[in-house]
Amino acid sequence: MAKVLVTGGKGFIGSNLVKELRRRGHDVWFCDLTHSDDPKSVRCDVSKYRQVERLFETHDFEYVYHAAAEYGRWNGEEYYENLWLTNVIGTKNIIRMQEKKKFRMIFFSSAEVYGDYQGVMKEDVPEKIHIHLLNDYAMTKWVGEMMIKNSAMQYGTETVIVRPFNVYGPGEHYHPFRGFIPKFIYKALHDEPYTVYLGHKRTLEYVDDVCRALANIIDNFKPGEVYNLGGDEQYEIKYISDLILSYLGKDDSRVIYKDAEPFTTKVKTPDSTKAKRDLGFRITVKPEEGIPRTIEWFKSVYGFREK
Repeated sequence: MAKVLVTGGKGFIGSNLVKELRRRGHDVWFCDLTHSDDPKSVRCDVSKYRQVERLFETHDFEYVYHAAAEYGRWNGEEYYENLWLTNVIGTKNIIRMQEKKKFRMIFFSSAEVYGDYQGVMKEDVPEKIHIHLLNDYAMTKWVGEMMIKNSAMQYGTETVIVRPFNVYGPGEHYHPFRGFIPKFIYKALHDEPYTVYLGHKRTLEYVDDVCRALANIIDNFKPGEVYNLGGDEQYEIKYISDLILSYLGKDDSRVIYKDAEPFTTKVKTPDSTKAKRDLGFRITVKPEEGIPRTIEWFKSVYGFREK
């Protein structure tokens, strides 16, 4: 079994990944911005080199899952200083440690690097076609990928890049800058209005399915490989809203419908053939099952009681 670090280990995907890796018997540590009572946690802001250096001076990790990031396009517009510090400087700090310590890294990029591309999103598309990146969040993730590739060329570092699409499930707390599923659930639970953009479609990936594929990377690590982690089936955003409301026994009287969201790709079509082949990536939990699970988690966390 391997000694593993997950940066951003208290985040949505990070916390679920820690559980999956530990379930498999790995010696899993994690770091995050805040303290934790977990004995194998370390408080660390990845954008602060001294804190990162201290972490790696006291531990020798075989694998590092670098998930720590400021998430979301609008979060990146409102808090761009934090975004660039964490996603770019923070990633550079981890790369510098990788060059010294020679651990293998799994870097969490994003489907946002496909920008305004309208076709099937194969992993090599961004390197073949000029793409207009639609927001700072996308830019920081692409910069991270480029720094990793340069480090591999100059220092022989070994990294696998993953590009998750629309991961959802228990563990994703609501705030105004999160994705549409936690936003819809939170607002519907509290009878607050929210906006649904008609004509937009997304694949949906339940977090457990994604974390199993991520954990499998240790067993089949291919340096330099890039993997899409996106499902095959497209869902109308309105369908997901209706699914949430139906489960809660509510109507759509508080839903605001608009034709399209500006500066947003209407349909994202990933090709995850490589992840299926190398990582055993499969969607086993469909939204009709995953959404209710997520709603029940929201109820328990936010102390919601049926009226």
